[in-house]
Formats: sequence, C-alpha cells, structure tokens
Amino acid sequence: MIKNYISLLSHKYASKWLVFGIDLTLVLLTFIAAYFIRFNFTLNFDIEHLLIQLPFIFLVASLSFMLIGSFKSIIRHTGFTDVINLFKSISIMAGICITLVFLNRTTGVMPSFTIPLSIIVMHALLSFVILAASRLVFKISFKYLCSNLSDSKRVLIYGAADSGIVTYNALIGNPNTTYHVVAFIDDNHKKSGSKINGISIVKGEEITNDYVEANRIDEIVVASQSMTTDKLMYLVDKLIDSNVKITKVPPIEQWINGELSTKQIKQVQIEDLLGRAPIEINNPKLIKEFNGETVIVTGAAGSIGSELVKQLSNLNVKELILVDQAESPLYDVQQELKRAGKYNYVAIVADIRDSLRLDGIFQKYRPTMVFHAAAYKHVPLMEQTPYEAIKINVNGTKLLADTASSYNVKKFVFISTDKAVNPTSVMGATKRMAEMYISCLQKQSKTKFITTRFGNVLGSNGSVIPLFKKQIEEGGPLTLTHQEITRYFMTIPEASQLVLEAGTMGKGGEIFIFDMGESVKIFDLAKNMIKLSGLKYPDDIDIKITGLRPGEKLYEELLANGENTLSTYHKKIMISRTRALQYTKIKAEIEELCMINRFQNNNIVLKMKRLIPEYKSNNSDYERFDKQVQQYKSSKNILDNATNKTYRNL
Repeated sequence: MIKNYISLLSHKYASKWLVFGIDLTLVLLTFIAAYFIRFNFTLNFDIEHLLIQLPFIFLVASLSFMLIGSFKSIIRHTGFTDVINLFKSISIMAGICITLVFLNRTTGVMPSFTIPLSIIVMHALLSFVILAASRLVFKISFKYLCSNLSDSKRVLIYGAADSGIVTYNALIGNPNTTYHVVAFIDDNHKKSGSKINGISIVKGEEITNDYVEANRIDEIVVASQSMTTDKLMYLVDKLIDSNVKITKVPPIEQWINGELSTKQIKQVQIEDLLGRAPIEINNPKLIKEFNGETVIVTGAAGSIGSELVKQLSNLNVKELILVDQAESPLYDVQQELKRAGKYNYVAIVADIRDSLRLDGIFQKYRPTMVFHAAAYKHVPLMEQTPYEAIKINVNGTKLLADTASSYNVKKFVFISTDKAVNPTSVMGATKRMAEMYISCLQKQSKTKFITTRFGNVLGSNGSVIPLFKKQIEEGGPLTLTHQEITRYFMTIPEASQLVLEAGTMGKGGEIFIFDMGESVKIFDLAKNMIKLSGLKYPDDIDIKITGLRPGEKLYEELLANGENTLSTYHKKIMISRTRALQYTKIKAEIEELCMINRFQNNNIVLKMKRLIPEYKSNNSDYERFDKQVQQYKSSKNILDNATNKTYRNL
C-alpha cells in the first residue's frame, strides 16, 4: 500500500501556488521568530505593532516571490539555481523593507509605523535559512521514502569525476525510475573516503561479490570515460557470480546537446569486451577516392556487404551496384537505403557463378571498382560439400575477377578470412586459392587486385555471438566445441572500414591484415554473455562442450608460414608479404581444378592439398589425403632431383 502511494506521489508534483502559500507562511513565522530573538525570547515588544507589520511583510514577500518566481521550481529537484533564486527573493524583500522604513523615517508619513533594522536583517537571514532548509528536508525525505519504501534501483557509479557527477544528476532526476546511488567508485586512491553530495567514494578493489550482495546493489553504471577495456572486462569477470547488472554511459560526444539522458545508459555489450580499442581510420583520401565512382558490391545483402553498402552510400559515389543471390535480404538492404534517403543504387539479384550474367552487368553499368564479399563461409557445411565451396569461393571469385580485368576495372578488393592462413578446412583452403588466383591475375592485368584478411566479425551471419544470444533466449545450454578454443574478433563497421581503406591505399597485389589485439577465449566470451544477460553460469545457463567440428581450428592465425609484414601509414594496419608463387603454373592449376570440379570429382580435395602445401585437414575425413600428399611431394622431389642430376651429367 505504502509503495503504491509513494509510486503515485513520484509522478505527481505539488502546485506552485501551494509552494507559494507555504513560503509566505514560513516568512511570516520567521518574522515573528525574529522579534522573539531580538527581545531575548520574551514578550517585551509591542504586539500591536507586530500585527500591523505582518500584512506589510506579507505583501512585500509576495511581490518579491512573484518577481523572481522562486516558488515555481519542483521541490524534489531543488538545486543550486533554486537556492540562488531564494536568495534573490529574500534580498529583494529585505531591500524593499529597509527602503520603505528609511523613507517613512525621512518623510514622517506614518510615524507610528516602523520596523527595527535589526529585525529586518535577522528576518532576512532566518527566512533564507528556513526556506532553503525546508526544501532540502523535503528533498531528502522524499528521496528516503522513495529509496526505502518503493521499488528503487540501488546503483553504484563507476567514476567520481565530472562524468560521474553528470550521471548521478541524470539518475536522480529521472522521473520514471527511482534510483538510489549507494556509492561512487574511483580508481584514484586519493579520492577514497571523500564524499560527493553525501555519497561515499570507494576504491575499485573494494567492489566484490560480497560487497554487492551486502549492499543489495542492482546495477553498476560505468560513467568513467577513461576506463579501459581490460578494466571493464576485469569488472565483469570479478562480478560474474553476482546478479548485478553492468551498464555503460556513452562517450560525451554522443550526449544530446551536452546533456546525458538515462535512456542513453545501455547495458555493456560483448563488443565492449573485445580486449582492444576499436580501430578507427581517418584517411582524408577516402572521400576523394570514391567520389564519382561506380562501385559493385557482391554479397551486398550479407553482414559485411550490407555495411559496405551503407558506408559507400555516404561517400558520394556515382552509383552503387548491389549484387546478391539472396532475394529477401537484398530487398531489406534496398529498403534501408530508401529510408536513409539514398537513391544512387541499383539492386540486382544475380549469381556470381553465372559468367554471362556478370558480363551483362559489367557491360551495362561499367563499374570502376569492385568489392567482392560474396562467399560460402560456414566451415562444417563446406567440409561436407567441397563442390559448392570451390564453385563459389574459387570459381565465383575467378569469374568475377576475370570479368573485372576484361573491363579494366580500376580496383578489385577481395574479402578473405584468417581461415585462409595455414588452412585446416575446405572453406579456408578455397579462400586461400581465391587469394592465390587474384595474385596471379595481378601479374597480367591492368586492374589492381587487393585482398583484405581479418578474423571473426561480431554479429555477422554465422558468427558465434548470434548463436549464443539465441541459445540464451531459449534457456541454454550454450554449445561450445572446445573449452580452449580462441578467436580474433572485430565489429562489422571495423571490418568494412578496413575494406574501404584497402580500396584507397592499395596499389595492387597486397594482402591487408591488421593488429586485432589478443585473441578471445570463446569459453570466457560465453560466460561473459551469460553474465551480461543478467544470468548466472552454470546455475541459470550452462555451457556444453560438443567437440571440434570437421575442419575447425583451436586458434586462428593472420600470417601463414613464411609470411611477414610491412607497415603502412596506420600502425594497426599491415601488409602481408606472402611466399613467392609460380604465377603462370598456379593460375593454370586453379583453372584446371575449377574445370574438374564441375564433374564433382571425389578426389577434388586431394588436388586442393597438392596445390596448397600448407593445407592440412583437422578433425576431418580428408586427413587421409595428407599422407598421400606427403608421399606425392617426396616422390616428386626424388624425381626432380634425378632429372636435375641427369641434366647435369649430360
């Protein structure tokens, strides 16, 4: 009953005229109190004169309050400005009284009417103190009732600097939810033990599961703008066994008109726990590079492709050609562009494995740049169907690259994967072959062929993050192939920025990679996702180890054996120096493999292994081919040595 009443009060505000009446009453009472103080708490003063003076004080106080409007503020949200307005009102009231008393003494209009100046001064001081105190008492009482008798959120604010104080004001001023700030947290030990608005500042190391439970903390709001990802991850890990919710204040530049709203405070996302600062590219040449260009994006309905389209649509390109065989997702991208007010695009449903269709598109639109994001990328599925993997990842890339070369496209940017490095799966091997083919084509084409190679993308189709989210929604368990498995991660916007940057700075033949920080242990990521969902591991949701899938690695690499890197203008972006290829021979062998694949040859994986020396299957039926390849290489080396020896003897 009381909680419902408090909740009702929290959505109602006292009438300004009620506040006006209470203020006037307090002013009259303090005037009487001033007389008692002046005459040593006795009645040794003329009560009749006092009764005559009260209406005068009433009128003067009413006038001063009306002029300043101090009664119009909402009492529960009283702040420094409201106290200043009270001071102005009382000063005006005292000023009017003193002025009129002096005038009356000078003119003698009403000789019997006078107020001692000491009474006026004391009354002004008492009025200011009592009016300010009444507001403070009401504010504290209301806050106490709301915090202790209603369903309020008990929160800690991480950060006792300016951002923390702004966050505090935003929480306290929120009319929809009642917050009770228990303490501020700050890593600066000099602040420990100090207080802000009567709220203690505690050290970060004091915040443990026991502290959270003892103080019934519901939420920790990270307000610190300088908090590193490592510290945030440490906080999440440390409190993983508690029920506390961890939220984050956005960067100051995202505040609306410089003010923070509680609606902007969001729960910490898994992207915030990447383990590194997001890569930001600020290249002024980027806008110039794409200005007036006609750009084709394949796989335009996919995670990376759609983000590429979004970013390219803001770069003043002449025309965007969106190519994808998935009709419904392509329609969704088309509608998103329309809602954004973009109309310089054409959406085309097409298959990159259809050379005649590709030729028709290039002939009609004459693109100057190509971003190739279309691919099959699910490792276990491609391990079962190498025919399809080669058909799109290798032959599809080959047909698209050949078409781009024949139409003298300026730049062709190919989106590869870290799974192409020392591949252990069919999917990774097909992407490596595609890298090799465009490297070979670079030697005989005017088109600049550029490759970008990066790790897993958060939130992309097939990524572990959406899978975990769905499993959490269904109540678990989360399925994980191995407890020690690790992966590199990046966000979709980061990946797309890298691809665009490669299109800008690439001169042809490069493989762009970048420093992705430390790899992430997926088991830890799974536990953090459970924690960020407000649940406990393993009480609420468990993690089930299912075993490595066919072709899956325990860890990914960004550089193959024998590769090293060259630096670029950006310290996080590097160029891979790959091993030398016999370009003419490799190109012919890839073309032959694509031709043989049409007949769904059962030994096609064996031929891939002979073409890619570093390709060794893992947890796959194709491991049986690795021994054959080794024997083939040994026999070939013996034959080559014998041939060379015979040639020398001749």
